[in-house]
Amino acid sequence: MSWVPVQPWAVARVLLDDGRRVVVKGDRGVHRTAGRPAREAAALRLLAEGLGVVLAPGVLAAGSSWVVMEDLSPRVALDGLIRRDGVGPHRGRLEAFARALGTLGAVSAGRVSSFGPRDWPPAGVPAGLPEVGVALEGAALREFGLAVGVLVGPGPFEGLSHGDAEANNVLVCAQGAPDARLIDFELSGRAHAVLDAVGFHVPGPAWMAVGGAGEVYRRALAAGVPQAEDDRVYGGALGAACLMWAVARLRRWEVLDCRPAGDASRVQLVSTVEAAAGVARVWRVWPALSGWAWRVSAWLRGRWPDADVDVAALAPYAVRGR
Repeated sequence: MSWVPVQPWAVARVLLDDGRRVVVKGDRGVHRTAGRPAREAAALRLLAEGLGVVLAPGVLAAGSSWVVMEDLSPRVALDGLIRRDGVGPHRGRLEAFARALGTLGAVSAGRVSSFGPRDWPPAGVPAGLPEVGVALEGAALREFGLAVGVLVGPGPFEGLSHGDAEANNVLVCAQGAPDARLIDFELSGRAHAVLDAVGFHVPGPAWMAVGGAGEVYRRALAAGVPQAEDDRVYGGALGAACLMWAVARLRRWEVLDCRPAGDASRVQLVSTVEAAAGVARVWRVWPALSGWAWRVSAWLRGRWPDADVDVAALAPYAVRGR
């Protein structure tokens, strides 16, 4: 048995006397992870025992600071495959990831009233945002409040949200059928299902751009939430979720402002803001809020000449460098 540090966690793969392999995950006593193993165990048990679906590892035992789970090897993390080979050879695996997340929303919709809520989106304007060079005010600020309202009042879209729906949190088979399994549910909670779709439209921390699989997610979700077939309803929620993610990422702009010219995170932030505004444009929703986002992007491009690039030319799932 060996413990592998995966900040802020410690993870071990253990061979039991009966020949089974299990994974043990602990929080290493870090304050900000307190309670997360118990939340992860609760989510995994809900899926397997409450909802009767196989989307994630099974739980064998759990405590307040640790959880013992089924070992899903030889599956590997999808993000590692994409980093190694590019997204092209793994498009089917990416779609399997989207299908698994959509199914998570579909099967849990309306069935998680006793599960704790996600701490997202923020109720007010995030700290640090007022310092961005374009004020969030007037019609844009009113739409911000309305968009938050859509997400915190999900109605039929209320389900178990993964909370960190990125490609590093899904394991797939590297050969043959993907047989995807979602992992790392420590940030999961009751929330609007469409929050888990954002990563197929707007880049997360690892990528410069993303693309594809968004409709796969939507079709899987619609199997249990037919309202997802309504363009107006789904587009409004998706636009709100993507713009909230962009707003959250904008809190980092002062940190990036102190970095040297050429830091890839600057281009990534421009790409993130424009991708979110682009989603709103495609679905014809949130015109004032997305208009504000376009103006913020233009301001960032002016402040950072090194980030004034054609983000449309960025390849989907290009890895963010330094």
